[in-house]
Amino acid sequence: MLLKRIIPCLDIKDGRVVKGVNFVGLQDAGDPIQVAREYSRQGADEIIFLDVMASYENRKAMYDVVQRTAREVFIPLTVGGGVSELEDIRMLLHSGADKVSLNSAAVENPRLIREAAQKYGRQCIVVAVDAKRNAADTRWEVYTYGGRKNTGIDVIKWCRYAWELGAGEILLTSIDRDGTKAGYNLSLTKAVAKAVNIPVIASGGAGSIEDFYQVFTEAEADGALAASLFHYKEIEMLTLKNELAARGIPVRLK
Repeated sequence: MLLKRIIPCLDIKDGRVVKGVNFVGLQDAGDPIQVAREYSRQGADEIIFLDVMASYENRKAMYDVVQRTAREVFIPLTVGGGVSELEDIRMLLHSGADKVSLNSAAVENPRLIREAAQKYGRQCIVVAVDAKRNAADTRWEVYTYGGRKNTGIDVIKWCRYAWELGAGEILLTSIDRDGTKAGYNLSLTKAVAKAVNIPVIASGGAGSIEDFYQVFTEAEADGALAASLFHYKEIEMLTLKNELAARGIPVRLK
Protein backbone atom coordinates (compact mmCIF):
# COMPACT_ATOMS: atom_id res chain seq x y z
CA MET A 1 0.00 0.00 0.00
CA LEU A 2 1.34 3.42 -0.95
CA LEU A 3 2.05 5.74 1.95
CA LYS A 4 -0.05 8.88 2.28
CA ARG A 5 2.02 12.06 2.20
CA ILE A 6 1.88 15.05 4.53
CA ILE A 7 3.20 18.11 2.71
CA PRO A 8 3.77 21.61 4.09
CA CYS A 9 3.31 24.35 1.50
CA LEU A 10 5.40 27.48 1.58
CA ASP A 11 3.75 30.31 -0.35
CA ILE A 12 6.53 32.80 -1.03
CA LYS A 13 6.31 36.52 -1.79
CA ASP A 14 9.30 38.88 -1.89
CA GLY A 15 11.54 36.13 -0.53
CA ARG A 16 9.40 35.44 2.56
CA VAL A 17 6.85 32.75 3.47
CA VAL A 18 3.35 34.25 3.53
CA LYS A 19 -0.13 32.98 4.28
CA GLY A 20 -3.60 34.43 3.78
CA VAL A 21 -7.25 33.43 3.45
CA ASN A 22 -8.88 32.69 0.08
CA PHE A 23 -5.60 33.79 -1.59
CA VAL A 24 -5.70 37.32 -0.09
CA GLY A 25 -4.63 39.11 3.10
CA LEU A 26 -1.10 37.69 3.04
CA GLN A 27 0.87 37.76 6.31
CA ASP A 28 4.54 37.03 6.93
CA ALA A 29 5.32 33.53 8.23
CA GLY A 30 9.12 33.39 8.13
CA ASP A 31 12.26 32.71 6.10
CA PRO A 32 11.63 29.95 3.52
CA ILE A 33 14.92 28.13 4.02
CA GLN A 34 14.62 28.07 7.79
CA VAL A 35 10.98 27.00 7.61
CA ALA A 36 11.74 24.23 5.10
CA ARG A 37 14.67 22.99 7.20
CA GLU A 38 12.44 22.75 10.27
CA TYR A 39 9.72 20.84 8.42
CA SER A 40 12.31 18.38 7.15
CA ARG A 41 13.49 17.86 10.72
CA GLN A 42 9.92 17.27 11.90
CA GLY A 43 9.31 14.50 9.35
CA ALA A 44 7.47 16.16 6.47
CA ASP A 45 7.33 13.92 3.40
CA GLU A 46 7.87 16.73 0.90
CA ILE A 47 8.06 20.51 0.71
CA ILE A 48 6.23 22.63 -1.86
CA PHE A 49 7.47 26.14 -2.68
CA LEU A 50 5.01 28.33 -4.58
CA ASP A 51 6.08 31.83 -5.62
CA VAL A 52 2.58 33.30 -5.48
CA MET A 53 3.36 36.52 -7.40
CA ALA A 54 5.82 35.32 -10.05
CA SER A 55 3.35 34.66 -12.87
CA TYR A 56 1.24 37.70 -12.04
CA GLU A 57 4.36 39.91 -12.04
CA ASN A 58 5.67 38.18 -15.18
CA ARG A 59 9.03 37.20 -13.70
CA LYS A 60 11.03 34.01 -13.42
CA ALA A 61 11.18 31.51 -10.57
CA MET A 62 13.28 31.91 -7.42
CA TYR A 63 16.31 29.85 -8.45
CA ASP A 64 18.54 31.16 -5.65
CA VAL A 65 16.08 30.19 -2.91
CA VAL A 66 15.73 26.72 -4.45
CA GLN A 67 19.50 26.25 -4.61
CA ARG A 68 20.05 27.28 -0.99
CA THR A 69 17.15 25.13 0.22
CA ALA A 70 18.30 22.05 -1.72
CA ARG A 71 21.68 22.23 0.04
CA GLU A 72 20.04 21.88 3.44
CA VAL A 73 16.79 19.97 2.93
CA PHE A 74 16.91 16.33 1.88
CA ILE A 75 13.29 15.49 1.19
CA PRO A 76 11.55 16.00 -2.18
CA LEU A 77 11.13 19.65 -3.13
CA THR A 78 8.45 20.83 -5.56
CA VAL A 79 8.67 24.38 -6.90
CA GLY A 80 6.10 26.45 -8.78
CA GLY A 81 5.57 30.03 -9.85
CA GLY A 82 7.08 31.83 -12.82
CA VAL A 83 7.37 28.65 -14.89
CA SER A 84 6.37 29.39 -18.49
CA GLU A 85 8.72 27.38 -20.71
CA LEU A 86 10.93 24.30 -20.81
CA GLU A 87 14.03 26.30 -19.92
CA ASP A 88 12.41 27.37 -16.63
CA ILE A 89 11.81 23.73 -15.77
CA ARG A 90 15.39 22.81 -16.65
CA MET A 91 16.74 25.63 -14.49
CA LEU A 92 14.62 24.63 -11.48
CA LEU A 93 15.61 20.97 -11.74
CA HIS A 94 19.24 22.02 -12.13
CA SER A 95 18.87 24.25 -9.06
CA GLY A 96 17.78 21.29 -6.94
CA ALA A 97 14.02 20.94 -7.34
CA ASP A 98 12.76 17.36 -7.58
CA LYS A 99 9.46 18.34 -9.19
CA VAL A 100 8.17 21.44 -10.96
CA SER A 101 4.63 22.73 -10.64
CA LEU A 102 2.86 24.25 -13.66
CA ASN A 103 -0.28 26.31 -13.29
CA SER A 104 -1.08 29.43 -15.35
CA ALA A 105 1.34 28.59 -18.17
CA ALA A 106 -0.10 25.07 -18.50
CA VAL A 107 -3.63 26.44 -18.91
CA GLU A 108 -2.51 28.95 -21.54
CA ASN A 109 -0.25 26.45 -23.33
CA PRO A 110 -1.28 22.86 -22.52
CA ARG A 111 1.39 21.53 -24.89
CA LEU A 112 3.93 22.57 -22.25
CA ILE A 113 2.73 19.66 -20.10
CA ARG A 114 3.36 17.12 -22.85
CA GLU A 115 6.69 18.62 -23.87
CA ALA A 116 7.90 18.79 -20.26
CA ALA A 117 6.81 15.22 -19.49
CA GLN A 118 8.51 13.91 -22.62
CA LYS A 119 11.76 15.77 -21.93
CA TYR A 120 12.07 15.39 -18.15
CA GLY A 121 9.71 12.53 -17.27
CA ARG A 122 6.16 12.83 -16.02
CA GLN A 123 7.25 11.91 -12.50
CA CYS A 124 8.63 15.43 -12.01
CA ILE A 125 5.79 17.38 -13.68
CA VAL A 126 3.04 18.55 -11.32
CA VAL A 127 0.01 20.43 -12.60
CA ALA A 128 -1.36 22.77 -9.94
CA VAL A 129 -5.06 23.52 -10.24
CA ASP A 130 -6.70 26.36 -8.30
CA ALA A 131 -10.43 25.61 -8.20
CA LYS A 132 -13.43 27.66 -7.17
CA ARG A 133 -17.15 26.91 -7.24
CA ASN A 134 -18.96 29.01 -9.83
CA ALA A 135 -21.70 31.50 -8.99
CA ALA A 136 -24.42 29.13 -10.20
CA ASP A 137 -23.07 26.39 -7.91
CA THR A 138 -23.00 23.94 -10.82
CA ARG A 139 -19.28 23.18 -11.17
CA TRP A 140 -15.76 24.11 -10.14
CA GLU A 141 -13.80 26.41 -12.44
CA VAL A 142 -10.06 26.84 -12.93
CA TYR A 143 -8.42 30.07 -11.77
CA THR A 144 -4.95 31.27 -12.77
CA TYR A 145 -2.48 33.97 -11.76
CA GLY A 146 -2.74 33.30 -8.05
CA GLY A 147 -6.51 33.07 -8.08
CA ARG A 148 -6.97 36.38 -9.89
CA LYS A 149 -8.27 35.16 -13.25
CA ASN A 150 -11.29 32.93 -13.80
CA THR A 151 -10.68 30.92 -16.97
CA GLY A 152 -14.19 29.44 -17.02
CA ILE A 153 -12.61 26.00 -17.59
CA ASP A 154 -14.24 23.04 -15.85
CA VAL A 155 -11.84 21.70 -13.20
CA ILE A 156 -12.65 18.02 -13.65
CA LYS A 157 -12.23 18.15 -17.43
CA TRP A 158 -8.99 20.14 -17.09
CA CYS A 159 -7.47 17.69 -14.59
CA ARG A 160 -8.33 14.75 -16.84
CA TYR A 161 -6.80 16.54 -19.84
CA ALA A 162 -3.63 17.41 -17.89
CA TRP A 163 -3.25 13.76 -16.93
CA GLU A 164 -3.70 12.66 -20.54
CA LEU A 165 -1.06 15.17 -21.65
CA GLY A 166 1.48 13.73 -19.23
CA ALA A 167 1.09 15.30 -15.80
CA GLY A 168 2.50 13.05 -13.11
CA GLU A 169 0.54 14.58 -10.26
CA ILE A 170 -2.29 17.02 -9.60
CA LEU A 171 -1.93 19.62 -6.85
CA LEU A 172 -5.56 20.58 -6.24
CA THR A 173 -6.34 23.70 -4.23
CA SER A 174 -9.83 24.78 -3.23
CA ILE A 175 -9.81 28.58 -3.26
CA ASP A 176 -13.10 28.53 -1.35
CA ARG A 177 -11.44 26.65 1.52
CA ASP A 178 -7.94 28.18 1.38
CA GLY A 179 -6.84 29.37 4.81
CA THR A 180 -10.28 28.89 6.34
CA LYS A 181 -9.46 25.76 8.40
CA ALA A 182 -12.98 24.55 7.58
CA GLY A 183 -11.73 21.22 6.23
CA TYR A 184 -10.65 20.07 2.79
CA ASN A 185 -13.17 20.18 -0.02
CA LEU A 186 -13.92 16.46 -0.01
CA SER A 187 -16.36 16.44 -2.92
CA LEU A 188 -13.95 18.35 -5.18
CA THR A 189 -10.98 16.17 -4.22
CA LYS A 190 -12.87 12.93 -4.70
CA ALA A 191 -14.24 14.03 -8.09
CA VAL A 192 -10.73 14.75 -9.36
CA ALA A 193 -9.28 11.57 -7.84
CA LYS A 194 -11.94 9.55 -9.68
CA ALA A 195 -11.20 11.34 -12.96
CA VAL A 196 -7.44 10.74 -13.13
CA ASN A 197 -5.05 7.85 -12.62
CA ILE A 198 -2.23 9.82 -11.01
CA PRO A 199 -1.72 11.06 -7.43
CA VAL A 200 -3.91 13.92 -6.24
CA ILE A 201 -2.64 16.24 -3.51
CA ALA A 202 -5.45 17.99 -1.64
CA SER A 203 -4.93 21.60 -0.58
CA GLY A 204 -7.00 24.27 1.09
CA GLY A 205 -8.89 24.12 4.37
CA ALA A 206 -6.90 21.89 6.73
CA GLY A 207 -7.86 22.73 10.30
CA SER A 208 -7.68 19.53 12.32
CA ILE A 209 -6.34 16.00 12.38
CA GLU A 210 -9.82 14.82 11.46
CA ASP A 211 -9.61 16.84 8.22
CA PHE A 212 -6.52 14.91 7.16
CA TYR A 213 -8.15 11.60 8.06
CA GLN A 214 -11.26 12.44 6.04
CA VAL A 215 -9.41 13.58 2.92
CA PHE A 216 -7.51 10.29 2.86
CA THR A 217 -10.42 7.98 3.64
CA GLU A 218 -13.38 9.76 2.05
CA ALA A 219 -11.83 11.71 -0.83
CA GLU A 220 -9.09 9.24 -1.84
CA ALA A 221 -6.32 11.85 -1.80
CA ASP A 222 -2.75 10.59 -2.07
CA GLY A 223 -1.32 13.52 -0.18
CA ALA A 224 -2.55 16.37 1.98
CA LEU A 225 -1.04 19.82 1.93
CA ALA A 226 -1.30 22.44 4.66
CA ALA A 227 0.30 25.79 5.41
CA SER A 228 -0.87 27.99 8.29
CA LEU A 229 -1.76 24.98 10.41
CA PHE A 230 1.92 24.01 10.40
CA HIS A 231 3.44 27.49 10.17
CA TYR A 232 1.77 28.60 13.39
CA LYS A 233 2.31 25.23 15.12
CA GLU A 234 -1.37 24.52 15.66
CA ILE A 235 -0.67 20.87 14.86
CA GLU A 236 2.75 19.26 15.18
CA MET A 237 3.82 17.04 12.29
CA LEU A 238 4.73 14.07 14.50
CA THR A 239 1.47 14.28 16.45
CA LEU A 240 -0.50 14.33 13.21
CA LYS A 241 1.32 11.36 11.73
CA ASN A 242 1.13 9.29 14.90
CA GLU A 243 -2.61 9.88 15.16
CA LEU A 244 -3.18 9.01 11.50
CA ALA A 245 -1.13 5.84 11.86
CA ALA A 246 -3.11 4.87 14.96
CA ARG A 247 -6.28 5.22 12.88
CA GLY A 248 -4.99 2.96 10.12
CA ILE A 249 -3.66 5.52 7.63
CA PRO A 250 -0.34 4.38 6.11
CA VAL A 251 2.15 7.20 6.72
CA ARG A 252 5.92 7.42 7.02
CA LEU A 253 7.00 7.72 10.64
CA LYS A 254 10.42 8.94 11.71
